[in-house]
Amino acid sequence: MSTYRVLVSDNLSEKGLKILNDHPEIEVDVKTGLSPEELADTIAGYDAIVIRSGSKVTAEVIARADKLKVIGRAGAGLDNVDRDAATSRGIIVMNTPGGNTVSTAEHTWTLLMALSRCILPAAKSLEAGRWDRKIYKGTELFGKTLGVIGLGRVGSVVASRALAFGMHVLAYDPYVTESRAQKMGFKAVSLDELYANSDYITLHSPATEETKGLINAEALGKMKKGVRIVNCARGAIIKMDDLVAALDSGHVAGVAVDVYENEPPPEGFPLLNRENCLCTPHLAASTTEAQENVAIDIAKDVIRALEGDEPVGAVNIPAVSAETRAVLGPFINLAEKIGMFGIQLYGHSPESIEITYTGELAECDTNLLTVAVLKGILTPIMEQGVNFVNAPYLAEQRNMKTSETKTKTGDGYSTVISVKLSCPDKVLSLTGTQFGPNDPRIVKLDDYHIDAKPSGYLLVMRNTDEPGIIGHIGMVLGNAKINIADLTLGRNKPGEEAVSVCNVDQAVDEKVIKEIASLEKVLDVQLINLR
Repeated sequence: MSTYRVLVSDNLSEKGLKILNDHPEIEVDVKTGLSPEELADTIAGYDAIVIRSGSKVTAEVIARADKLKVIGRAGAGLDNVDRDAATSRGIIVMNTPGGNTVSTAEHTWTLLMALSRCILPAAKSLEAGRWDRKIYKGTELFGKTLGVIGLGRVGSVVASRALAFGMHVLAYDPYVTESRAQKMGFKAVSLDELYANSDYITLHSPATEETKGLINAEALGKMKKGVRIVNCARGAIIKMDDLVAALDSGHVAGVAVDVYENEPPPEGFPLLNRENCLCTPHLAASTTEAQENVAIDIAKDVIRALEGDEPVGAVNIPAVSAETRAVLGPFINLAEKIGMFGIQLYGHSPESIEITYTGELAECDTNLLTVAVLKGILTPIMEQGVNFVNAPYLAEQRNMKTSETKTKTGDGYSTVISVKLSCPDKVLSLTGTQFGPNDPRIVKLDDYHIDAKPSGYLLVMRNTDEPGIIGHIGMVLGNAKINIADLTLGRNKPGEEAVSVCNVDQAVDEKVIKEIASLEKVLDVQLINLR
């Protein structure tokens, strides 16, 4: 009987420790408070390490981990783990983002209500011996409008609680359909509509390239005067200087935050000691129940991984057998890129994903390719890491129905992967193939035959097929110092609607995209990020 050694280097709930200790093939050592240097000196010989936010599993620690197979984080954040270093060593990194959902949602409401009723400054006033009942006049939640940015696990729970208070809920999530939002009792709107009509705004988006600095001067200027903002998501979503200016002007009535771009926040952090601001030290997941939930979840998942089963919370790519890669290897990247390309062009979560394999692939077990497609679809829209282990689980959570079809011939190519994303009001299909071992192509977009290289940044444009359109687009990009790396065109009949896919060497900012969209005969333009 083999024995696995597990190091627990941060405080873990007793219930989680009991699950590990009760396993007959696991030896557990609890050594907390280790510095990165001490952890590096200790890690040799362990098969798994279980951490929370205190331990820093750096590249140096991982380099010294001669037997490490699993890094398990009891909680959501993985800023203290070098995931790239772990992945390069074939170490599974996992977390438990679902265990603290209710606690985070409740903390959001704690801040929102305290902010609404001036709880903190009123309590301080009373402690100072004053009786300032008239000064600290609050506002009711009933009948007000709550704007929820991000309808993931936490955002959905926060929004559902608002209904009990008699609030109206406006929700923005580019990957949630209007019909799905309606089923939950919310109204799906654009960001501008949410800004203009919300009395309260709460943030529940991950910190990505698209969401960093989302709440900036322009966004704040679009909000109702007197709006109150709550952030229990990520500090980088808010541009702090712009928020302070909006508070100083009185346009924003109050702010409550639990997260910061740098934690702990630096001395002199501008939201501290303001009567209309409430700051807590990242307490959203700090409840007995949440800590027990994440400890139990991570203990079970570490055991699954050590025993060779599929862990639910893995956030990086586990090893794939050499035999499988030999057959499907050239198509794995293609499948993922088709999914990533498709979901960004589609614009929200599909209700169904139909995948068709043609030619040689039809004779194979294509489960790995299907998972690659799902990984590509989910990666741009999920706040947690997506990989070949958890992609099917996450797709199921989001009610995406996936189906496979296999045929021997089709689309004029010997071997292709076709993906169709569908909702009642929208259908998008893409087909891809390999021109060589390292030469993936998207050869069909809806009914248009194209020859697009799915890599880097791409502009996808629909336009009227008339002379000079591509020249005008090239001029706009040239004026913006953006180089065109490749270009493919597709049309069905001369003079009708056509599609153009343009690879560019860098991201294209919103101003340039708007300039292209304003060109006569350009019907639509969208930036796709496949980096």
